[in-house]
Amino acid sequence: MRRYRETGDEDVYNELVHRYERELYRYLARYMGDPSMAEDVFQNTFLQIHLKRGLYEDGRPFRPWLYAIATHQAVDALRKAGRHPTVSLDQRLAASQGESDAGSLLDMLVNDDSGPLADLQAQERREWVRESVERLPDTLRQTLILAYHQDLKYREIAEILKIPVGTVKSRLHAALAKLQQMARVAKRDGKED
Repeated sequence: MRRYRETGDEDVYNELVHRYERELYRYLARYMGDPSMAEDVFQNTFLQIHLKRGLYEDGRPFRPWLYAIATHQAVDALRKAGRHPTVSLDQRLAASQGESDAGSLLDMLVNDDSGPLADLQAQERREWVRESVERLPDTLRQTLILAYHQDLKYREIAEILKIPVGTVKSRLHAALAKLQQMARVAKRDGKED
């Protein structure tokens, strides 16, 4: 990033876009629940990188700075669209990568069995997890997606969200506790199983 800030070289900029495009787009698509909005925000994020390149500080890791800008762009876009962020159940990314990602979250809540019935139940659980993550408060959902879907370190999440590392941990703990509570209620009400 420092090289781009100093030279403005288009090739360096393209290299940055290429290096982070997949992971950033996946994050935005999950967070926003709308691939076309995610594409717009992705482009705005790199426009902001270009416009704000003079603000980049030497020695500062680029990835958290990029995610912070992307997260702010996503929040602004959702606010302008007048809706809360959602996690789409049928988005393209869910079919290609969301299955295993949701599964890792799911694994924290339930055990898997084998066989067709177990596969169907596992699919229903994955859908339930996606719906439940969508219902989490924005701060918890944002932190959960950055930690479990983007696999960012606590320190990086803290930098992106401009919160202390302890708050990241407490938000993750709260998000998991809330998901477990939702699971107990769903099981009690017969919506799960």
